[in-house]
Order: sequence, then C-alpha cells, then structure tokens
Amino acid sequence: MITLSIVLPAINETGALRETVQRIEQTSHGDVLEYLIVLCQKTTSDCRAVAESLRAENPQRVRIIEQKLPFVGGAVRDAFDAAQGTHVIMMASDLETDPAAVPVMVAEAKRLPSAIVTASRWKGGVRFEGYNPLKLILNKLFQGIFALLYRCRLTDMTYAYRLFPRELVQSIRWEELKHPFFLETIVKPLRLGVKVVEIPTTWRARTEGESQNTFLRTFVYFRIGLKTLFMSRQTLLRRPL
Repeated sequence: MITLSIVLPAINETGALRETVQRIEQTSHGDVLEYLIVLCQKTTSDCRAVAESLRAENPQRVRIIEQKLPFVGGAVRDAFDAAQGTHVIMMASDLETDPAAVPVMVAEAKRLPSAIVTASRWKGGVRFEGYNPLKLILNKLFQGIFALLYRCRLTDMTYAYRLFPRELVQSIRWEELKHPFFLETIVKPLRLGVKVVEIPTTWRARTEGESQNTFLRTFVYFRIGLKTLFMSRQTLLRRPL
C-alpha cells in the first residue's frame, strides 16, 4: 500500500497553496497520509495564516514544519526527515507543479514501489507556459548535458516535482541547500542504480508571489552534477539502503 507525504515549502503563496491541497484531496485523498507544509522566517503572515487554516481544518493530515536548514533545498530536506509515509512527493505550493499529476505518479509508484517517479516538462514535446525564452533554451541544453553525463534517457532532471520512496530520501547524504538540490535529488539516486520513471506534465508560470530562483543560479547546478559522478556508494549514503 502506498501512503504519501506531500512536501509543500511555502513563503508567499496563499490561494495557490490552498488550491494545491484541495486539488490533491479531490483526486488522491485515500493515498495521502500527510501534507508537510514547510514555513520559514521569510514566510509572509498571509501565507502562514493559510497554512494554519489548512491545519485547523484537517489537523490529523496537515503538519506545519518550522524550517531549520536554510533555503528551499533545506526546507525539502527538513521535510524528508520528518516524512512518515511510504513515499514522499516533492512539489511546489504555487501551482507551477500541476496537482493533476499526483494520481499519475501514485499509479506508477503502485506499479514500481522502489522507483522514483519524476514529472517532465519536455516529455512528448515542450510543456511550458509563460517561461522565459532564453531560460527555455538553456534548460533544454542543460537537460541534454546531464542526460549524456549520466547515460540516461531522462528529459527533465532539474524539475522539482518528484515522488520518492521515503526510505531512499532518508538514506541519502544530501549536500545542496539552494535550487541545485533539485538536480541532486535525481543524480544521486541514479548513481545508486535507482530506477526512474518519467511522466509528462505542463509547467505554468505562477500567478502569485515571487520566485526564489534566479537566472544566474542555474549555472551552479553543474557543481553538484559533476561532483556526484565521482562519488562512491559509501559517500552517497548516510545510512545503509
């Protein structure tokens, strides 16, 4: 049986955060064990109020985690350690990660419980709406480079929308704290020989709040991508898997 821990870092999302939870509840209520809403010092009062409201409405399923590690990667890492479901979904609170993909991910996880299920904005064509054209070209280039380096056929290795076995994410020694963490969450499992399944999804630009990612930060992804190529299994893990 699959039970999900849904990880939702939140800084300035309000209506989008609520809609994300509501839409997942409509399609996957029976599979969700908990929603882990991760808040930090920069979380706005309006966003925090929405999170508190969601918890008050469903106290047994909505947990608020006060972030300890810094930045967005740190938020997800804190949630990974707190997760109690058999599987963990990493996604956004701003609807840039389409909640409609959750039941598709769950179906794949039930078929292949030990695999990672990752959403792709490139599988089956270009699935971006409102994306910067220059960033789109660079994104495609980066995906090709990383797929070549890791000898895989994945089309989207930097997207922060994935389902993992909980045991896997709690066993890996994570390093990154900022957005390159999202690449780390796929290259380290690949080095460990974990099977990865891609499903298509559409990315749409957020309609509220501001992105915490920057254009120049994209180039930092190469550091963890190259470093991981030469890491041993012992170095990759913090406990046996």
